[in-house]
Amino acid sequence: MIEGMTPFVMTDACPCGRQQQKKPIPFSQCCGRWLETVFPALDADCLMRSRYCAFVLERAPYLLKTWHASHRPASIEFDPGVKWLGLEVRSHTVLDATHAEVEFVARQKPVSGPAVRLHERSRFVLESGHWLYVDGDAL
Repeated sequence: MIEGMTPFVMTDACPCGRQQQKKPIPFSQCCGRWLETVFPALDADCLMRSRYCAFVLERAPYLLKTWHASHRPASIEFDPGVKWLGLEVRSHTVLDATHAEVEFVARQKPVSGPAVRLHERSRFVLESGHWLYVDGDAL
């Protein structure tokens, strides 16, 4: 658990913000299926959302595991005290059987300073049955 952070419960609303019938989906039924198990995300959209949750929950092993080897950093450092404010997935485009793109906006608030919007079109590839984040272009 992150110091000073309230423990996250599997029945809490998923940080990715996905809803069903205008009600938040519990983490265990949404991105928790990918973060807390060995099962791979079903598609690039699910992987994008689960990676957002991994940033929110500071789950570096999951982020590294789901990053394509060609662009994977050696390690991940999280900025202390960042509060994630939400995720908006704007589009999920399947390019072919093994390539997809997801455009998203993620909002965060650093400890000091104004909130920041991260707007990106991310590229994903399917390898050995696992979707992996390759890279993205800031928009």
